[in-house]
Amino acid sequence: MANVERELAQKIIEHTHTNLFLTGRAGTGKTTFLRQLREQTHKRMVVLAPTGIAAINAGGVTIHSFLQLPFGMYIPGSRFSTEQFRFSARKRKLIRSLDLIVIDEISMVRADLLDCMDAALRRLRTDPRPFGGVQLLMIGDLQQLPPVVRDEDREELMRYYDSEFFFSSRALKQTPFITIELQKVYRQTDLDFLELLNAVRDNRADDRTLQQLNARYLPDFKASGATYVRLVTHNHQADQINAQEMAHLSAAEHDFRATVEGTFPETSYPAPEVLTLKRGAQVMFIKNDSSGEHRYYNGMLGEITDISDNSVTVCPHDSTDEIEVGVESWQNSRFTLNEKTNEIEEVVDGTYKQIPLRLAWAITVHKSQGLTFERAIIDVQSAFSHGQAYVALSRCKTLEGMVLSAPIPREAIIQDASVAQFSQAMAEQVPNESEVEAMERTYFFVLMSELFDFGQLLILFDGLLRLLQEHFYKRIPATIQDCQNHRLLIQQKMVAVAQKFRPQFETLIALHDDYATNEHLAERVGKGARYFLTEVKALQEFMRQLSVPTENKTVGTRVMNSLKELKDLLHLKRRLLTEVALEGFSVVKYQQVRAVASIEDPDAPKTATKRRKRKTDN
Repeated sequence: MANVERELAQKIIEHTHTNLFLTGRAGTGKTTFLRQLREQTHKRMVVLAPTGIAAINAGGVTIHSFLQLPFGMYIPGSRFSTEQFRFSARKRKLIRSLDLIVIDEISMVRADLLDCMDAALRRLRTDPRPFGGVQLLMIGDLQQLPPVVRDEDREELMRYYDSEFFFSSRALKQTPFITIELQKVYRQTDLDFLELLNAVRDNRADDRTLQQLNARYLPDFKASGATYVRLVTHNHQADQINAQEMAHLSAAEHDFRATVEGTFPETSYPAPEVLTLKRGAQVMFIKNDSSGEHRYYNGMLGEITDISDNSVTVCPHDSTDEIEVGVESWQNSRFTLNEKTNEIEEVVDGTYKQIPLRLAWAITVHKSQGLTFERAIIDVQSAFSHGQAYVALSRCKTLEGMVLSAPIPREAIIQDASVAQFSQAMAEQVPNESEVEAMERTYFFVLMSELFDFGQLLILFDGLLRLLQEHFYKRIPATIQDCQNHRLLIQQKMVAVAQKFRPQFETLIALHDDYATNEHLAERVGKGARYFLTEVKALQEFMRQLSVPTENKTVGTRVMNSLKELKDLLHLKRRLLTEVALEGFSVVKYQQVRAVASIEDPDAPKTATKRRKRKTDN
């Protein structure tokens, strides 16, 4: 059966440049969507998350580490110091080559962090558009756990923002973005239970809803053989319950100490550094089985049946097959460019090795996010934040598998008013097929306009010319005159011609439903690409022969940087125009060529390499 919302989201990400907030109730497949996107997309992307644990779970890195952002509150409009952007040339190229940034667990991203990210991307990508012109895919559920705001920061934050949530970001408000909510729930199949959960999630819980939920308050409940996990709101509650249960076991304690190799921040440790276990302890697996045998998964509950200094044996609650559990490894990664393939790769900076278990008579609601349980005892009478009650209740597959340790008071169902207002507005703006097709057409036009836009080239050339006139007007007057002549050629033969050409292809794209394959449009675009390719090649040759004295180190560095920017842009234009002149214009191919060309070194000795290869072949 087709999943209409998922297919629509896929289409928007793959074939448009529109920012997307992908949301959905617990168990609707948001994580699955991300995994499939990573495997299938033709766009160059990275996955970021607000916390170390979330980043590790999503197979990405934190927002702060990727962009080297300062911790603490960001004041909108603040300028970063030069020290904060000491990125390597390779890292800058990586960031500039991106088509898509995925932010997982967006519900925990504060508005000021998103604006800080925007400021960094605009500067690093030298692009004044919101987020430096890169597409955002924001994944999460606003009805689940909110951003963390310290009491001392809240008043200051509210001076600049309507709320702490990501949708209050000033940068995000400057760009159109749409919301798609995944509807099909895979976790629960009981429709009556689903309706109760939805009522809590959407702040529609009336007396009848609470009455039905509180019918699961069983004050004299005894587990009687079946095993339950207790979900609580505070860390100290979970620690106390687990310590009490451990004390009741007469078996000997065994300590397992984690092994840390390389760089792995303590705040991102996914498991206890010292894990104390006993035979008979109730535990939860905190990682999927990496062996490929699918013996266990993140969130599986079981009981330790055997234990030694070197191994732990667990019998899952839903099986009689015992599992000998070894050490698992978590990675602290960063993204980098492979110099040979020009592909974005993950480089492992450190690993954390530990038995993938946690004591699990009780766990916090926060740690349960994303997990599913057959049976759970839930204590949310002391819920203190938005979404906490919903997260706890929605961990259960069925109403029968849920037991309340105390009745749920109305005040425990907390929903932020700004979230409710935003969610209602977004529900009324879900795009239909024709609107998505319009987005695709717009993206086609935007990319073609980018191809035939030479305004940035003129800006960079003017920057070089100003440097030469300011520092070398007496030493190289003839060279400066040549540059002025070429500046005029850029204005007349490239910028002005491109401005006249733009309305032609804009009209053809608007008039024809088959714009992507229209022969007349293809012929005009091919002809235009060949014309501009000739001009770019001529300018490249002039730049290749341009010689500037650089004895003064400071001035020399500025000149070399200016020349480098110009040569990089000319190289990119030449590669793209060559592709379109030979093969025609295709969105997918254009993105692929642009991504590779934007990180290539135009001064690399390609011809010498080819010569050596031919000589070797002989």
